[in-house]
Amino acid sequence: MRAHVFAASLAAALAASTVAAQAAACGPVDHVATLLKSWETRQPVASPGDGLGADESLCVQRALVARLRATEGRPVGWKVGLPSPPVQQALGVSSPVVGRLLSGMILQDGAILRPGYAARPIVEADMIAIVGDDAGNAARSPAEVARTLRALHPFIELPGLVVAEGQKLTGPVITAINVGARRGVIGQPIAMGADEGFVAALASMRVTLSDDQGKELSAAPGAAILGHPLNAVIFLADELRRRGESLKPGDMISLGSFGRPAAPAAGRVFTARYDGLPTGPASVSVRFR
Repeated sequence: MRAHVFAASLAAALAASTVAAQAAACGPVDHVATLLKSWETRQPVASPGDGLGADESLCVQRALVARLRATEGRPVGWKVGLPSPPVQQALGVSSPVVGRLLSGMILQDGAILRPGYAARPIVEADMIAIVGDDAGNAARSPAEVARTLRALHPFIELPGLVVAEGQKLTGPVITAINVGARRGVIGQPIAMGADEGFVAALASMRVTLSDDQGKELSAAPGAAILGHPLNAVIFLADELRRRGESLKPGDMISLGSFGRPAAPAAGRVFTARYDGLPTGPASVSVRFR
């Protein structure tokens, strides 16, 4: 028994040292240690800085995700961030960014969290697409994407911005912090369609985020995401291809925020609602204690 325990401990130590070496290999500064501290303490940290390059930022993200698997579980999909051109322009980037979703990040409709679940937490109306088959990697239009999806789900994303308020956020910094992925609440599947009417309705639908007092906190059309929410899948497939990766059947894709984020508050319930789909309205809610 002692030999078995020693072998297991040695294997764990070797794995940890390998991840640490990978983190250090990302650049002269081990940003992963700082980001992990923020994750554990739920406190903002200093930005990795303007000098962070695209390759280094992706290296940091991968090393961070590898460390988080110990507590947050296996990768289950992807997160597309900065899908709105005005937001991209404000941050000086020319395209969306991509992060990783882990199984422990995904909660069910009606989940209850504390408002301080993350460093600089926010609430956003989003949507999850579930990849149905490999053909999605070659899709070039929303209609083609729709034919490759298994399902769509209402989704409230609950990111943590990590970087201290007032410090500059850039595309590489946002990539390094895994696009702020922290938690998200998924609703029941929307009856999936691939016909022309359903695909058009995804662009024209009205997505709102409201609280339990009836206050509408944000509203946007589906087209707020890259002109059509399924364009986020095309962008993601292209980006993964550039990295030598691809979408896999069963992958979850967080398509991006449809409107302005809101701040969580104790005692409040937030609901994302999707109106204008042929299948009728859909919604998902999260409660803060």
